[in-house]
Amino acid sequence: MGKMNHKMDMKKDHIMMMDGKMQMMMNGKAMPMENEMTMGNGTKVMTDGMCIKKDGTTMTMKNGDMMDMNGKMGKMPKMGKNGKMGKMKM
Repeated sequence: MGKMNHKMDMKKDHIMMMDGKMQMMMNGKAMPMENEMTMGNGTKVMTDGMCIKKDGTTMTMKNGDMMDMNGKMGKMPKMGKNGKMGKMKM
């Protein structure tokens, strides 16, 4: 769904696939994604991780995949030795 070279701060609103379940991060709080969402670029994201772009192409999010509210895809950052997450590279 696009290159994954964009950096995104984990503290910003996003959705992610974690342990086989879709999660939302809104205003610093993680919660289960209970409803389909349409992102800023027109991509529809289903609660099972299926994504349908505006042009009709589809993909399914896998564990560790993230998407910001504009529809840019990326990977969740890995935990550092200090237990903190770095910035996500998209």
